[in-house]
This record gives sequence, C-alpha cells and structure tokens, in this order.
Amino acid sequence: MSSSLPRGGFSKRVVLSFFIAGILTALCAAESERPNILFIYTDDHSYRTVSAYPQAYPWVKTPTIDRLAREGVRFESAYIGTWCMPSRATLLTGHHQFGVESMRMEGPYPGSAYDPDQCPFWPKTFRDNGYFTAHIGKWHTGVDTGYGRDWDFQIVWNRPRYTQNHQNYYYDQPITYQGGETKELNGYSTDQYTDWAIDLIKGEGRDEEKPWYLWLCYGAVHSPFTPADRHMKEYAGIDFDTPADIFPMRPGKPDWAQKINAWEKGPGGRPVWRGRSLISYVRQYHQGVLAIDEGINRLLATLEETGQRKNTLIVFTSDQGLAWGQHGFRGTKVAPYDATIRSPLIVSFPGRLPQGAVCPTPVGGVDIVPTFFRFAGIELPWEMHGNDLTPLLENPNADWPHPMLLTGTGRMYGSDTNVIPKGEGAFHGPVPWYVMLREGRYKYIRPLIEDLEELYDLKADPEELDNLAVKAEHRETLERLRATAIAELRKDGAGFVDSMPPVRESW
Repeated sequence: MSSSLPRGGFSKRVVLSFFIAGILTALCAAESERPNILFIYTDDHSYRTVSAYPQAYPWVKTPTIDRLAREGVRFESAYIGTWCMPSRATLLTGHHQFGVESMRMEGPYPGSAYDPDQCPFWPKTFRDNGYFTAHIGKWHTGVDTGYGRDWDFQIVWNRPRYTQNHQNYYYDQPITYQGGETKELNGYSTDQYTDWAIDLIKGEGRDEEKPWYLWLCYGAVHSPFTPADRHMKEYAGIDFDTPADIFPMRPGKPDWAQKINAWEKGPGGRPVWRGRSLISYVRQYHQGVLAIDEGINRLLATLEETGQRKNTLIVFTSDQGLAWGQHGFRGTKVAPYDATIRSPLIVSFPGRLPQGAVCPTPVGGVDIVPTFFRFAGIELPWEMHGNDLTPLLENPNADWPHPMLLTGTGRMYGSDTNVIPKGEGAFHGPVPWYVMLREGRYKYIRPLIEDLEELYDLKADPEELDNLAVKAEHRETLERLRATAIAELRKDGAGFVDSMPPVRESW
C-alpha cells in the first residue's frame, strides 16, 4: 500500500500543522466557554424595594428579582457609589471617585466631560480580548459615550449632552443609535430598553461568534418616579411606620445631619411634603420598580429560549439607594447612610455559583469590575481599587480581609479632590464630603468638614440612630476604624488623605 507520507512518519511541516490546529481548536473551545455577562443596572434603587431583602416592606413584591436571588448569591450590604455619575465612573474604571482622573462636570447640569487618554474605560479591554461589548440605556459620564472605542453596540440616552432633557427619565428621551442618529424615544423607557436588550441577546446587531458583555442601564426608579400606566393602581392601601428620625432632633448626630428637615407634620402628625403624604411618595416609588421586575423576567426568558442562560453571568445592582423619610431626607441619595446609598446586589450563574445564598460581607462598586475580569479570564489593564469577589461568590461565608471603603467628594473627581474645599464647596447639597468604611458589623463615617465622626453597630442598630462615636466606651473601636480608613485611602492613592480636617472630639 502506497503512502504519500515520507518514510519514518509525519514530516515536520505536517506535525507543525497539527500542532497549530490543536492550539486553534483549544482557543476556540476556550472562547466558547467564556461567559456572557449581563449587567443590569438600575437608578436610585434602594435595596428596600426588593422583596428578597428582609428590610423591604412586607407588601413589596419583586418575584423575578427574588428568583435571581434564589438562583444566585445576594449580598446583604452593597455600596456601589454615592450618586449617579460617580457610581458609573467607578464601574467604567474600577476606581474610587478620587481616582477617576480628568472626569469633571462642566456647562449646564448634568453636563460633563473627560479625557479618554487619562480616563480609559475598561470595556475597550474586553473588546480587544474578543468580547462583543454593548451598552443600552442611560449614559451619565461625559458627553463622549465611547461608541466605537469602548462599545461595539450602543443605544443610549446621553444625558450629559442633552441637558435640556435631563429629567426625561421615562418618556421623550433623545436616543442616540450607534454613535450617529438621535431620535426621540417613543414609549416607556423601562420597557423600550428591555426590548432592545432582548433583540441583542437574540443576536440582532451583534457578532454571534463572540461572547458578549451588555451593560443595561435602566433610568428607573429615578425622579420623577413615574410608573408605567399599567402599574398606577398597584400597592393600593399600603401603610408603614414613619421613620424614627424623620423630624429633628437627632441626638448624637453631627451638626450637618441635624439640619435635614424635608418633611412637615400633617394630619395626625404623619409626614407630608407639598401636601402629599410620605406614603403616597413611597407607593409611587415602588410602583416604578414593577416594570423593571417584569423586564428582567423577559430577559431571563430570552436567555433560556436562546440556550444562553447556562453560560451567562447575571449581575443585578443599582448606582445607589434612596431615602424616603429616613434621617429627614426626601427622595435623597448622597448621604453616607444605608437608607440613602445602600444598593441591592445579586449575582446569578446557576451551575457555576451557589444558589439561594446570602453573603453578609459588605462590598463596594469597585469590587464588581475585577470580578468581571476574573470571569472573562482577562488580565486587568491597570491597577484597580477593588477586589475580585469570586471567593465570596464561591463561598459566601468565607473570611474576607478587605474593608469596604466609599468616599463622597460631591461633583469633583480625580486630582481635583486633592484639596478639600472649604465652606459650601465641601458640600453636595446638604451633605458634606465624607469617607465611609464598613468592616463587619460596624460602619465608620468621617465628614471632610470639622464635625463629629459617626460610628454605628449595624447589627444592633440597623437604622443608624445611635452614634457610638460620641460614647467614650467605644473609643477604641472608633480609633481603630479611623486608622483603617486612613490606611485604605493611602493604599488607593487618595490625594486628600493627609489634609483632612481634624475630627471633633465629643467626650
């Protein structure tokens, strides 16, 4: 029997061809196993609106988000950012607000800009490493949305560019398609964003040979808190206890917190604002969550129908929370209290991660980005401030040596925060710049004005009513957490760390 092969077996060229083919086959297999990532991001959305959280009112119903929790890991305490813009800047860079260089607000609110050379966004790295990257919905970090550089696909409400429409959260938004034509949105934004995401998941407009990353940014439930028409009658007849410190006085709180007084006493002493009851505002706010829950249900159904659910990591969270009456606030974020900034955070990947688990460890928005890189198998393009959450996702009760740091520096970013302004410049609305640290059951807050520090035992005092920082018997804990916060700031390169105003002693 004749053979075209040379005597002695395969030629070096043939062996090399088989070797190269084997490498390519392995690479293709690895590519097919890289997970899709669906990052669902809501706006001003308190953890208290999700019925999977025990702090939610008993009448709250979010069955689909609860399903995500049953099929994944729910983080009990997540702090993604201090308000809309810095939260998003963190999730595009992996840096705390003080590390987001060149980001700035300019022109009419919410106009903003940045230099992409000084402030690169990491989705470009995913693109460079074989991912199809997509962004749908609200954009709130500079008029440059990064289409063609960071994103392969983008249907976006560019809020910083269209400042005259910056409150059009639910209807009549100027939507820009793939970096080009801008047309007015027809329909309810939550539903329309979901429709676009479903089309993309089904393959419309994307390279189906690549794994995908989709950042789906809903505008709900931001003010004006407009529910879909179909939900206007939901939650009729609800009631709940008035927050304990909705009205001053607030013993032990710093001076700035004593001044928060958004509500008046109406009939029976119940709180009202502009003639409307607190209950009516809270009802409207929760109604706006229902369309999000329905939208996520449709997204899950689409993933299942297309056979992609088993290979899709789903992360659900919000830019921060929102207070309704707690500590005197009215529809307010930015303050360093759980009522104002604590977000839901649920990570679901059935077959790869535990299901129905709850992680008690406090985590932050800076931790989400390195976690995405870990799942995608991509090296970090630069040093980031957060920590890959995979150990906690695999074992939600694992020891975690990293305290959770969050800083509020108002509307300033990067090296512009190196010098802490004085007077009104050190405030964002009624709230001063601050440093916040979570470590286990304790929360430490240091205002960046000369005022009282705050220390809370959130296990014993979840409503943050009893400031332990003014009690001499807790001084050791206070000083330890103060030192830990300074160490974390120094580790992450906060320029203001050595020029913070002195703390005001209270004993």
